[in-house]
Amino acid sequence: MAKYSQPDDCENSDTSLQNKPNLKGDWKNIYLLILLYTLQGVPVGFLSAMPIILKNHRNTTYEDQAVFSIANWPFSMKLIWAPIVDSLYIKKFGRRKSWLIPVQLLLGAILLLTAFNINNWMYEKEKPQIDILTVIFFIVNILAATQDVAVDGWALTLLKKENVGYASTCNSSGQSLGSFLGFVVTILLSSENFCNNYLRTTPIKGGIVSLKNFLYFWGVIFILLTTLIGFLKKEVSNSTIEQNTKKLNVCQTYKILWNILKLPSILTLIPALLTIRVGFAASNNVATLKLLDGGLSTDDLMIVTLALYPAKILVPIIVSKYTSGPKPISTLLNVYPYRLSCSLLSAILVYLTPKFIMTDNGTKTTPLIYYVFLGITMFVKEILIYCIFVAFMAFFSKISDPRFGGTYMTLLNTVTNLGSSWTTTASLSMVDWLTFKNCSNDLKNNCSTEDLIKACKTCGGSCSIKIDGFYIEVMVCLVLGIIWYVFYNKKLRNLQTKGHNYWSVTTEDFQLDNF
Repeated sequence: MAKYSQPDDCENSDTSLQNKPNLKGDWKNIYLLILLYTLQGVPVGFLSAMPIILKNHRNTTYEDQAVFSIANWPFSMKLIWAPIVDSLYIKKFGRRKSWLIPVQLLLGAILLLTAFNINNWMYEKEKPQIDILTVIFFIVNILAATQDVAVDGWALTLLKKENVGYASTCNSSGQSLGSFLGFVVTILLSSENFCNNYLRTTPIKGGIVSLKNFLYFWGVIFILLTTLIGFLKKEVSNSTIEQNTKKLNVCQTYKILWNILKLPSILTLIPALLTIRVGFAASNNVATLKLLDGGLSTDDLMIVTLALYPAKILVPIIVSKYTSGPKPISTLLNVYPYRLSCSLLSAILVYLTPKFIMTDNGTKTTPLIYYVFLGITMFVKEILIYCIFVAFMAFFSKISDPRFGGTYMTLLNTVTNLGSSWTTTASLSMVDWLTFKNCSNDLKNNCSTEDLIKACKTCGGSCSIKIDGFYIEVMVCLVLGIIWYVFYNKKLRNLQTKGHNYWSVTTEDFQLDNF
């Protein structure tokens, strides 16, 4: 029967946590991990692009956006099937490749299927078929999440023990590059205005490529690259622990998962992971859509985002200097107050957007100072986001037991993603509920339902916002974020000093009881 062990000394009892990284002999593995995380980031990028595409092409509501945000949930649910990925595999083919190869091939096939039907789902009816799009991208995200389980587990044994902290750098840089290709490139190259203004000498209708073409292209790329990896990369573990550990069946792996969940350290960490994003939920999930509501064009937003992507890729590499050491959580907690402050900057930016963007004879003109403010706000925000992300990933890599690394890493990542998913859906759902409107010629009509909105228009009036729920959300989230920081600051700083025995479970099914 599995049971968890707890050291007598709660301080760091394993000197391997202090080993200095040395990448000699690991560079090829680093490049492979970056490639795999890049492939993972592409469908995630598509998922980020869809709300903006939906908003541009159809008059979707925040409620519709909240429904589509459900497609993000698989990364918060992967813990359900992670033990299966960790325990069922073909040994000769490779523990991680047994899942990685078929999942990526299936992901490529789904992208091809989506490419052939996307125009029908998006444009053939008066309104996009939100339900179908949500289901399709939910399936795509399930496959991407499964690939994440395999890659996270592989990273723990593919790299030398002293280098596992760099797995977070590969994760962050690779996903940023993949997200860039699936998000920014997709929107800009499919934009008629952007292509005519910056990429063409003679304006013509439509972008250089369509959303259909992008999906088709990436479906083919997934299949080709996955085939090459399957044939050319042999899975050989650098971890003597994994090589000497007895294979677990599915039931045993779920028992291990249950015992991990009972660890006192995990019970302290989980609530913190579930609630850390509450403090900036509104600025993370609603601010971009509010900027578009305020008159900022999608093209301008994407150009600024494009300019920031080199920083997104380089920041994790720079931050890794501070997070690959023994106390990565200290980096996170040191930048957390600044991340909360960025929520106020986002609110100010949303408020100023309609005042800065002016219309002259039907043409929008925006002063340069606005773009400077927009760029600085987004730049600072992205740096702080990646500081927090890389710190958490480095911490997870260090404390995860490599004997069942896929399950352990997936538990921690799933809880973190769940904290992101529930705050995303909640913040989008609450905007309309917290927003107060009035009909311009009937003050008793608050325009809270479709019937009241129609009644206002019938009387020749229009519904105008009196109090925007976005600003209420920002302030409520800010207060909750301050409470979170006060409550968890000392707890998390103390938690990161614990040794490996504090995070491990021992079981008679293993030849090695400790790592």
